[in-house]
Amino acid sequence: MELLFFVSAFIAEVIGTIAGFGSSTIFLPLALFFVDFKTALILVAFFHIFGNLGRITFFRHGLDKRLLLMFGAPSVILTILGALLVNYTPQNILKLCLGIFLLIFSIISFIKPNFKFSASKKNAVIGGSLSGFLAGLIGTGGALRSAFLTSFNARKNVYIATAAAIAIAVDIIRIPIYFGSGFLEQKFYIYIPALFVIAIAGSYLGKKIVDKIPQKMFRKVVLAAITLIGLKFIYDGMVFLL
Repeated sequence: MELLFFVSAFIAEVIGTIAGFGSSTIFLPLALFFVDFKTALILVAFFHIFGNLGRITFFRHGLDKRLLLMFGAPSVILTILGALLVNYTPQNILKLCLGIFLLIFSIISFIKPNFKFSASKKNAVIGGSLSGFLAGLIGTGGALRSAFLTSFNARKNVYIATAAAIAIAVDIIRIPIYFGSGFLEQKFYIYIPALFVIAIAGSYLGKKIVDKIPQKMFRKVVLAAITLIGLKFIYDGMVFLL
């Protein structure tokens, strides 16, 4: 089971790098097949921050400080609220929320591959707040963050650096809250250094092969997989409610 967990993490990082999604969007649903929701939240948060460290290091000179402040500040604040609410929400309800989020994201991405919001300070604050809240509550807000950030038409290196910096800030804020709430048992501590190595290796491999496959077709396959996983979690959540 441990081997499959780490293999899933590696695949998620490779796919996330190639397809342009955050690795947490792909890895969190997969992690739930091996561990409970709260354990998955904190392990995926560590994995997510490791994957973004390389990007922020390489593209650090592309940071857009104005966008980082407008988007990042509300994102961090609402992350705290979302993370604190995890303790008061049944895990099956959280799975249902995650499933709905993944389904909506995949449907919109299928119908409008270039979907984005209008570029404005108001939308930056709204996007930062919503994506931060989702990241804290269900462990994945990167897809929504991307939809808002891409509207500002930043150069590729600026977009990558700014998105990575915001993601790291969000993870740094929510991880201590998860720890303080007792989400991670001591037996899982050994997973953290392993996830660091896997995140770096998966990101490296993803960058190597990104130009060797049809990007649009691969993205559609990934979206189809996310749709199926989302439907499964919606079904599990509805069964619990009924």
